[in-house]
Order: sequence, then C-alpha cells, then structure tokens
Amino acid sequence: MIYLQLFYTFFLIGLFGFGGGYAMISMIQGEVVTNHHWMTMGEFTDIVAVSQMTPGPIGINSATYVGYTSVVNAGGEHWMGILGSVTATFAVVLPSFILMIVISKFLMQYKHHPVVEHVFMGLRPAVVGLLAAASLLLMTRENFSSPGESPWHFYISVAIFLGTMIGCQVYKLNPIRTLLFCALVGILLL
Repeated sequence: MIYLQLFYTFFLIGLFGFGGGYAMISMIQGEVVTNHHWMTMGEFTDIVAVSQMTPGPIGINSATYVGYTSVVNAGGEHWMGILGSVTATFAVVLPSFILMIVISKFLMQYKHHPVVEHVFMGLRPAVVGLLAAASLLLMTRENFSSPGESPWHFYISVAIFLGTMIGCQVYKLNPIRTLLFCALVGILLL
C-alpha cells in the first residue's frame, strides 16, 4: 500500500514541482512529514543535507532517500526500502519526462505566442516563491537550535549560514569548497 501512496505522492510532486528540485523541497516536506507522517522533520532535514551533497538533482535525490526511509520507517526490510526508492524516484521523474516530450513538440512552434509568453511570465515569480519557501522551511530549530536551548550552537549556526550566503553571493566562492569548509567548522565548533 505504501508503494502506491509513494508513487501517487511523488507523481504529483513531479507534476507540480515547477522550478526544479529546490522548489520541490517544501512540497516534499509537506507531504512526507506533515501529511503522511512517514518521517520526522529531523530525518527530512538529514535527507535534504545528504541530497545536496550527493551528485544529481536534489529533487530526485530527495525522492530516492525519502522512498527508502519511508518504507523502512513503516517496518519494511532493506530490500523493500530499495523498492520504495525506485518507486519514488520513478514517480517524481515520470511527469517531467512526459511533459518534456509534449512540450518540446509544441513549444518551438508557439514559443512567441502571447499566451505562452504570459504563462512563463506568471511562472517565474511562482518559482522564486517556491525557492523562498524551501529556504524558510529549513530554518528550523533542528538546523539552527535556539538561543534559549543552546546559545553557542545557535550563534555558530547563524554565523555559518550568513558566512555561506555572503561568500557565495558576494565573493562567488566555490560551493563545494564552501560545503567542505562548513563541515570542518561544524566538526571543530559544534
């Protein structure tokens, strides 16, 4: 039963996940943590972190890890978790595959049509909103702690966040080196 739920959930996420993987994160969290309760927010945050560090699109990586974790958390064996990974990954990719075949056939023919241009003008701000929602979604107590619980952890986490944001945005630092540096800071200070 969980396989059908995984397929249906990730098919819808893949169908409406405009803006790529980062925009999908808030949708995935809403479904797997809030709606279905397949995992905790802490587990989901770990999945997002691992998905960012592994090669490939974050939306597909997240679907793969969520599929596995959801089945295992539901009491399934390791091999059943692998089937959950395959199910979620296939389901999240399938809508894009179908849409790309259909769109590529018609987009070149109608890309300068006013209706098509207006559709894309409306989708651009929506994509930015989904990305912002994904960013805000991860600003939780699990990731930053709180000044009342652990002031040291909170302030170091905020400093890492601000340093990473400024380094990437202003100084155009290499994201891989930035991740490795932040991991080192986490090992040393947290």
